[in-house]
Amino acid sequence: MKRAALVAAVTAATLALPASAEMIEKVSPHSVSETIDRLASAVEGAGATVFARVDHAAGAAKVEMELRPTQLLIFGNPKLGTPAMQGNQTAGLDLPLRVLAYADGEGVVHLTYHAPVDLAAAHGLPADAEYIAKMTGALDKLTSKAIAEE
Repeated sequence: MKRAALVAAVTAATLALPASAEMIEKVSPHSVSETIDRLASAVEGAGATVFARVDHAAGAAKVEMELRPTQLLIFGNPKLGTPAMQGNQTAGLDLPLRVLAYADGEGVVHLTYHAPVDLAAAHGLPADAEYIAKMTGALDKLTSKAIAEE
């Protein structure tokens, strides 16, 4: 009985996920490290909080493996995240927001993140919610600052 309930719950959760998550990708003229530095600065300048910076390449090096430069910035603003979690607390699985910078095989630096509308779809939130629109705008603005050629 418990197994059947678990299978049903996992199936329902899987069906709730978007068929294919939309990833927004931008190209940066800066190194991975500088791109993430610039993003962190933009985030803090906008009054949001940087919760963590993960250097995946450094982690790989610690276990004697190679990985091209890859860093993740985790950040958020409770004014946007809290309403999403009030709508469905499972949104906390995908919050705070995350943006990944990585260098591809040719050395081109990419900045990528999931579209906030996927957060809405995955957690049964209204896609037209004001906080989804604000997250979308904020991510675009912040990542654009990070990759600006200033």
